Amino acid sequence: MASTNSGNKGSRFPLLAFLLICLLAPLLFFFFFSRGLHNAPDQDVMSTVPSKQVAKWTEWQTLQDLKLYFSKEALDVIVSSTDDLGPLSLENFKKNNLLPSWRITGLKTSNATYELNQPTTHGVQEKQEVKEGRSSVGLDQWTLSPVHLSRRHLIEKRKEKRAAELVKLEDEVIVKLEDSAIERSKTVDSAVLGKYNMWRKENDNENADSTIRLIRDQIVMARVYLSLAKMKNKLDLYQELQNRIGESQHDLGEATADADLPKSAHEKIKAMGQVLSKAKDQLYDCKLVTGKLRAMLQTADEQVRGLKKQSTFLSQLAAKTIPDGIHCLSMRLTIDYYLLSPEKRKFPKSENLENPNLYHYALFSDNVLAASVVVNSAIMNAKDPSKHVFHLVTDKLNFGAMNMWFLLNPPGKATIHVENVDEFKWLNSSYCPVLRQLESATMKEYYFKAGHPTSGGSSNLKYRNPKYLSMLNHLRFYLPQVYPKLDKILFLDDDIIVQKDLTGLWAVNLHGKVNGAVETCGESFHRFDKYLNFSNPHIAKNFDPNACGWAYGMNMFDLKEWKKKDITGIYHKWQNMNEDRVLWKLGTLPPGLMTFYGLTHPLNKSWHVLGLGYNPSVDKSEIDNAAVIHYNGNMKPWLEIAMTKYRSYWTKYVKYDHPYLRNCKLTE
Repeated sequence: MASTNSGNKGSRFPLLAFLLICLLAPLLFFFFFSRGLHNAPDQDVMSTVPSKQVAKWTEWQTLQDLKLYFSKEALDVIVSSTDDLGPLSLENFKKNNLLPSWRITGLKTSNATYELNQPTTHGVQEKQEVKEGRSSVGLDQWTLSPVHLSRRHLIEKRKEKRAAELVKLEDEVIVKLEDSAIERSKTVDSAVLGKYNMWRKENDNENADSTIRLIRDQIVMARVYLSLAKMKNKLDLYQELQNRIGESQHDLGEATADADLPKSAHEKIKAMGQVLSKAKDQLYDCKLVTGKLRAMLQTADEQVRGLKKQSTFLSQLAAKTIPDGIHCLSMRLTIDYYLLSPEKRKFPKSENLENPNLYHYALFSDNVLAASVVVNSAIMNAKDPSKHVFHLVTDKLNFGAMNMWFLLNPPGKATIHVENVDEFKWLNSSYCPVLRQLESATMKEYYFKAGHPTSGGSSNLKYRNPKYLSMLNHLRFYLPQVYPKLDKILFLDDDIIVQKDLTGLWAVNLHGKVNGAVETCGESFHRFDKYLNFSNPHIAKNFDPNACGWAYGMNMFDLKEWKKKDITGIYHKWQNMNEDRVLWKLGTLPPGLMTFYGLTHPLNKSWHVLGLGYNPSVDKSEIDNAAVIHYNGNMKPWLEIAMTKYRSYWTKYVKYDHPYLRNCKLTE
């Protein structure tokens, strides 16, 4: 019995141990498996778990780790960004130091956009298990969360608001600039603005075509490298550049538009470009190139200044000269005049010369053709030519020619008379200050010695014009002495054209003034300070520097008031004070402004339009509506330097079919 009990007891322990192991084994297996999965999942084990679970598990683990670094507000932003852009990589998050350019697993980053890559696993690379028929599982379609949507809307609204503010600010700045420009433009005289405005048609850039500009630019750079090649002893490159420059200059020639270039120009441009590229590789040095360009710029500037001086000199010289045709005309007429008998040299209707009830004109000129145009244009536009009387005064050289022309071409029903200024015996140096001054040694030196220290400037050259030496130019200050029995007279220059009947000028009330003239001042131009030396106390004391100037060329003079106010005496006073030319330079306008100061009545501008001898932008409507147009300036209509656009107004009054003009080859 004892042995039986002991055997039964020994068989119970193994049975109990087996039961205990069966109960604890599942618990132990779950414990170790879950711990291993949490701490360091094996790649083979992870491969048995669906990728979607792995991604979620990795995301949860990453967020748990981020709690150690960020606040709850930051985590909310990260969660919303994760929902939109995909799971975040903590390693990348740390590596980029929280910059906006976070690298997101599953995205391909470019400069400004994000492009979706092919779906990949996040955090753990999935392996395809062909034997189990398993494949990688892509990411689900991304969706925007309400938090992210509201955040994006706020950003877009801020951007739109900022853009609107910038546009509004820009519009306000533009409006201010335009208003400022308009105010400045109001202070500029329109005539002078037209003269100097670089945008008007006459001043269009003649080299505006791009191909021509490119060729010129290439030549400039080639010259730079040519100098550097010589400096660095690159003789082959030097010769090649020199050849290309010659070819480009030959193609360029005198072309002013791309259409004028030869067909080979583009090939030459390409060849030049290749040489310049080669030169740049071998020779380019920023400091040397800059220095060379600066030296070229300085040289070009000096050349421009020299050409401007030369142009001024030639312009003044051209203004002084008389064309061969006009000189020929004067000589032929003079010869034929002195071949006439004394009886045939007289003009008819001499009784009208002193009739104060007629319309009298004074014209002082030594240019036969110019004087004929003035008389012809006035008669052709007069309503009743029989009431018009023309008083011409010329010098002894042109006296015969002037007489002969009007004897051959009588002015219709009008009256004409020609006088010789050298026969006015009362006009002598003892009476006339300007004659006395012209005879002085200092004045002769000023005019006739080119080596004089003051002869360098173009302004001095301008005042050496022979017209300033002629008494015909100063005779306008002696009208009552020349025409003692007349009450009113209209003074005309020989570079004007009459386009309308002028009898209305005799009806203009001058309000007790002596001179009726058109004013020429704008906002700041052609005022007294332009003509007179206000540093002189006599000028500063007696005249207003801002007083408005007026024009000679068409002036109505009341000779009765002239005599009452002793205008000639006032002129003599100022002329005597200016013997050393300290009050004004030579000429008749400055002493005229002083003599008739406060005694000039302004006429309507439509009576007299000026500027056709220097201003290329005179308005055509003003010219067409003007009673008199004036070619004041150097570009007289009978000279080759005349502006073509204005010349036709003058040529239509020239009788080019006249035998004398044909014989002297005077043509349009």
